[in-house]
Amino acid sequence: MLTDRVAFVVIARGGRHAQAAGTLSCDFFHVDTVMLRRVYVLFFIDIDRRKVFLAGVTANPVGPWVTQQARNLVATLKDQGRALRFLVRDWDAKFVGPFDEVLRSVGATVIKTPVRAPKANAFAERFVLTARTECLDWLLIRSERHLKRVLREFVEHYNGERPHRGIDLEVPVPYLTDHQFEGDGNIRRSDRLGGLIHGYRVAA
Repeated sequence: MLTDRVAFVVIARGGRHAQAAGTLSCDFFHVDTVMLRRVYVLFFIDIDRRKVFLAGVTANPVGPWVTQQARNLVATLKDQGRALRFLVRDWDAKFVGPFDEVLRSVGATVIKTPVRAPKANAFAERFVLTARTECLDWLLIRSERHLKRVLREFVEHYNGERPHRGIDLEVPVPYLTDHQFEGDGNIRRSDRLGGLIHGYRVAA
């Protein structure tokens, strides 16, 4: 436990320094549909680049489902040639033992934040606030399937179009700009979710 707390302090203070590389945070949040059905969302966020991985959406976040999302994350990072050093999470009972074991099997250290200290998982908490205030609070979610579609669209915008102050107003996944300066220099706007969200890019 002491080792985890020390590692957590190093990461929290590290910001975009070397400590943040290979460090992800994760959390759940819930959304209530118009039919009063509660649906849970699990996501991971890269602390270094603020890139979000939408793990899954389900009304039944049971242990085997949560563990499978950890396996999917590990496979995705492996395909991208990335190493996972630390995973920061809270004490939510939905994170069962096998979830942690999947992460430890690839050499990652699982760091649990202090009890009742949401600010200790600030990167994840900030994404939840952003997703709600910029997207979910403006929509009526009909079903689990509808929520999944909405969040996929929002995460694409969040990762590829939305500037972040924490990374010098860059986007988590910069788009290719090989021909950026060969175009007319105009700005092109793309609309998402029926015009709720706008993305802007330099025309190629």
